[in-house]
Amino acid sequence: MNDVNALYTLWKTNATEDPDLLRELEEMERDPSRIEDAFYRDLAFGTGGLRGVIGAGTNRMNIYTVAKASQGLANYVNSSSASASGKMPSIAISYDSRIKSGLFSQTAARVFAANGIHVYLYSQLMPTPCLSFAVRALHCAAGVMVTASHNPSKYNGYKVYGPDGCQITTEAADAILKEIEQVDTFRDVRRESFDAALKDGKIEYIPDQVTTDFIEHVKAQSMFLPGEEVDRNVAIVYSPLNGTGLKPVTRVLEESGFSNITVVKEQEKPDGTFPTCPYPNPEIHEAMELGMQYAAQQNADLLLATDPDCDRCGIAVRSKEGGYTLLTGNETGLLLLDYICSRRKANGRMPEHPVFIKTIVTMDLAEKIAAHYGVTTINVLTGFIFIGEQIGRLDQEGREKDYICGFEESYGYLTGGYVRDKDAVDAAFMICEMFAYYKTHGISLLEKLQEIYQTYGYCMNTLHSYTFEGSAGFAEMQNIMRAFRGPVDSMGERKVLKVLDYQNGLDGLPKSDVLKFFLDGDCSVVVRPSGTEPKLKAYISVNAKNREEAAAVEKKIADDLSCYMK
Repeated sequence: MNDVNALYTLWKTNATEDPDLLRELEEMERDPSRIEDAFYRDLAFGTGGLRGVIGAGTNRMNIYTVAKASQGLANYVNSSSASASGKMPSIAISYDSRIKSGLFSQTAARVFAANGIHVYLYSQLMPTPCLSFAVRALHCAAGVMVTASHNPSKYNGYKVYGPDGCQITTEAADAILKEIEQVDTFRDVRRESFDAALKDGKIEYIPDQVTTDFIEHVKAQSMFLPGEEVDRNVAIVYSPLNGTGLKPVTRVLEESGFSNITVVKEQEKPDGTFPTCPYPNPEIHEAMELGMQYAAQQNADLLLATDPDCDRCGIAVRSKEGGYTLLTGNETGLLLLDYICSRRKANGRMPEHPVFIKTIVTMDLAEKIAAHYGVTTINVLTGFIFIGEQIGRLDQEGREKDYICGFEESYGYLTGGYVRDKDAVDAAFMICEMFAYYKTHGISLLEKLQEIYQTYGYCMNTLHSYTFEGSAGFAEMQNIMRAFRGPVDSMGERKVLKVLDYQNGLDGLPKSDVLKFFLDGDCSVVVRPSGTEPKLKAYISVNAKNREEAAAVEKKIADDLSCYMK
């Protein structure tokens, strides 16, 4: 009997707490390929925690993989300096609308309570940025957010945060992983009754005041002057995409005077099956389509959508022709950066040494805007964790207020240091404020974007994702990355001038399986495996005279990349 079949038998005997898993394990018996895929490895744990398909097996999200990870995290917290003061350490937990998210959050709470760790748990689903805020507000040793962010409904995940409210560092992830690997799933995990722990005070619901404080910090990001006359009666359509954003987003907007809000009814209530948007990601047209239909019916000025854990925000704006144009994450980020910089300058609120933070795959045009306003740009690896780390470093130096804005191309934005992760509540609020400000002055966001391009030059950034499922797909991705390290002489008829390989660490950044190719003609390509999905991602950046010319160059490069991916 090989290891996979031994594991399968072990689970079939011991995984009795969740009837859904037992049923699935029995169904697997007739399909060896399903057993192989479910047990060929443990679900990967890293800086993004766990993320995978919900189901039975070591390579799946279920109460046993969650409990094992929680026991490892508990061991880490109890043995770390976080508990060296002698006080009982605490962990904050939140969860989104995904299938079994509530169950997974209670599973984690039961394990932490059984290990002598005080648990702060949101009594209802709450966005990722609220978890980041709660960790710091409640002085926790760690935080857990049960979410798979923008992935399809079959996924769920388990993101871990450090005491700084930022996703854990590579070093912390490695240390926690070592603890997890020493845990036997069915022998070593301690659990306590959820109801008993709640009654005894070992588990405590997070006070409403913490949420109110979070909302007040978001509202404090406003660039409006007291008494400034701005038309806040703009018609807004909002979709939480059946996730966590409904209450906090509408609350912050309404408390700030934006009352003309229509919510997309079919996507209003939490629903982990995402019936009208199977891929609940505001980056893609399908997820925004119903919202755009609502916007047209309401003759709305602006469409907002946030992903299930409300850390990403996508928008569409009405064009002169009457239709709606979806803006990319880069375009929205450029607009926000320019708005914040210009308003801070005009209002005398620009710090003496202002800092803007972006990822290496985010549009380089942002650096030109920042430089124009005298703002220093810091480039970091892909993932908002690295932006959060930089905010933390500024805070340690007493310079938190120097941070004015950060964004990544994948629709993540943050305009203040009150949390250490991307925040779609803040993004929705700041986008509405920016929109209202420009509308009051007779300028549309599309016109403002064209003005930016005319000032700094046109730049096109695109993302191409290639999916590789299962154990065979995992091996294939590794082979493709080796091919890209080839060397590669050209892409899309553009000569490769320089290659940055972050595999061993570069420019003070951590080690990461990322390659950046600089091409002739001021173009670049970044290739990396996704940290959360079975995908390879390629980011193409093209500078050109206009959109048409950029699109032609981009297509040639993309066609070349597709050949590598085959």
